[in-house]
Amino acid sequence: MDIRVGHGYDVHRFQQGRKCIVGGVDIPCEVGLLGHSDADVLLHAVADSLLGAAALGDIGKHFPDTDERFSGANSLELLRETVRLVGDAGYRVGNIDATVIAQAPKMAPYIDEMRRNIADACEVDIKSVSVKATTEEKLGFTGSMQGMSAHSVCLIYS
Repeated sequence: MDIRVGHGYDVHRFQQGRKCIVGGVDIPCEVGLLGHSDADVLLHAVADSLLGAAALGDIGKHFPDTDERFSGANSLELLRETVRLVGDAGYRVGNIDATVIAQAPKMAPYIDEMRRNIADACEVDIKSVSVKATTEEKLGFTGSMQGMSAHSVCLIYS
């Protein structure tokens, strides 16, 4: 059995007039996340961790922001495609542990739905997906409400 671990990180700035989609959940917020796709910072970090674990590059390689096919793309669909790529490389998702870093909005009411979305896209049981959220105590770009970031660690196996 080949067991691999991957790490992913993503960041998006806040922008007026955009939706705030995190973990596939449209969260009510005064500002949304700016990006070529739906800018789902959490799902992008998860996808990068999976791609990294399989040594397949990163999300920008497979879904470049220069390609109009991905303009406004639903990141749950991008994550499903990522899982397909990882599967084509001979691997299955074992588990995912992810953290969203945001001063606001509060993530706690949406965590279970995020976990279900990720579990469904990754074809794993919800018990294999952990999503946590934290602030940076008003420090840095996330603390000053300039944007949001996320980290993800995953395990894949063949």
